[in-house]
Amino acid sequence: GIALATGLLFGLAPALRAFRSAPASALRQTGRAGETRLGRLFGRGLVAAQAASSVLLLSAAGLFVGYLSHLRHMDLGFQREGVLLVTLDPARGGYQRAQLARPYQELLARLESIPGVRSAAICGCTPIQGCGAGSMVTAEGRQERPEDRRRVGLSWVAPKYFATLGTPLLAGRDFTFEDQGRSRVAIVNQTMARYYFGGANPVGKHVMRDGDTKPYEIVGVVGDAKYSEIRDAPGRTMYFNMFQEGRMFSQFELRTSVEPASVAGEVRRTVRDVLKTVPVQRVITLADQVDASIVPERLIATLSGLFGALGALIAAIGLYGLLAYTVARRTNEIGIRMVLGATRSAMSRMVLGDALGMSCTGLLIGVPLAYWGQRFAASLIPDLPVKSAFPIVFGAVIMIALALLAAFMPARRATRVDPVEALRYE
Repeated sequence: GIALATGLLFGLAPALRAFRSAPASALRQTGRAGETRLGRLFGRGLVAAQAASSVLLLSAAGLFVGYLSHLRHMDLGFQREGVLLVTLDPARGGYQRAQLARPYQELLARLESIPGVRSAAICGCTPIQGCGAGSMVTAEGRQERPEDRRRVGLSWVAPKYFATLGTPLLAGRDFTFEDQGRSRVAIVNQTMARYYFGGANPVGKHVMRDGDTKPYEIVGVVGDAKYSEIRDAPGRTMYFNMFQEGRMFSQFELRTSVEPASVAGEVRRTVRDVLKTVPVQRVITLADQVDASIVPERLIATLSGLFGALGALIAAIGLYGLLAYTVARRTNEIGIRMVLGATRSAMSRMVLGDALGMSCTGLLIGVPLAYWGQRFAASLIPDLPVKSAFPIVFGAVIMIALALLAAFMPARRATRVDPVEALRYE
């Protein structure tokens, strides 16, 4: 409906203008004589407005596409590529948690024997899945003020979990299956180690969860990793050995040296061989799971890119149309100029100058609008990289390039005007 109304509205103005023209005077009008100064300014103003809106749309596209690229390449504390996530449903297979320790150890060994699989592990919550547990903790040698206490994220993982995900082990050791039956152990992330122990080595220190009667000995420190939200800074996190705790979870991770999806069939067969009644509930790559968490940003980047390209195309078409029309109307004038000594390159520069003039007028309006648009977007999305001028420069450069491209054919036509024929034009 809006498209139809726009066509009628912008078709009505030329129709009314043609209706008002007096036949006698119209027959005497040639060249530019029939074109009023107001009409020329109105046409050039429309093209400049198109250029301004295009700069705004193109800069928005550059901003959101850049933000999406930033999210896709930011350091999450793990390597998202080359990891296959497999979720089992042991409850439907008739297994109780206490029965899973030995079959899971056998399954991990069998999974690691699959060609192309480098390591396998299990956890309770995979990265950027949106799940997780938390608890208040007390650290040995650290007296917290009540207002500074925060819940620490808790995660239960199997041995080789950090190696499988690519999270670096900064100090101490990883969990082992031999931890079962020994004193309780834990691994903390760098943020938790720094908060509770400062610059001291936390390995060998003890922490206790609120409500527990026995402490955990810290045996390792790993790098920070994001688990619940890709946009948030990593919080304090403590990891437990799920085999030592007897808390059997069903999220399997496989680090592969080949395309992760290519081993999915063999993984399913291995699960059936070891846990005959347990179904595979879900198979997905870690990269796809991370991408699924930024669907709104991907949608905004795609839409802004499409609207930016469409706006630039409309502006280029408008500019081309106006320049082609202007050259046609000024054919007689161009012939006279060339008879009086104007060169073809001068005629080309005249047309290109018109194009750049309208484009630069649009830039004078569009660049401040784009700057304001970035600040408005930043008020809605706090971590947008609005300090960079690249999106605005990107929009301005693309608009100037399109203006020169749109002016190429009219400029070429102006240089090919035959002065003799042009003097007889109209």
